[in-house]
Amino acid sequence: MFVSSSIGQLPHSSSSMSHSEWVLDSSVSHHMSPDSSSFTSVSPLSSISVITVDGTPMPLVGVDSVVTPHLSLLNVYLIPKLKLNLASVGQICDSGDYLVMFSGSFCYV
Repeated sequence: MFVSSSIGQLPHSSSSMSHSEWVLDSSVSHHMSPDSSSFTSVSPLSSISVITVDGTPMPLVGVDSVVTPHLSLLNVYLIPKLKLNLASVGQICDSGDYLVMFSGSFCYV
């Protein structure tokens, strides 16, 4: 599922997603985005990498907030090598600002 102007099925490839769409991901610990233009400002970080599921390190460039038409996401990692914007379900729930509900075919935030 992804968050954009509507919630719907995840496209078959990341190339068909726009930079404003966010994939809700229950396996990531933090929100992450490759798109620096979506950040309000970026607090630079150095010498820190995020390790992907296959063990690939991806450098973390900075962290800040991202505001979309539907969500305000705090503590978002800027990782230029990512292909998708990833919204952490755990981080959304921990914020206390949103409720995430899953059904057989939909996810509601």
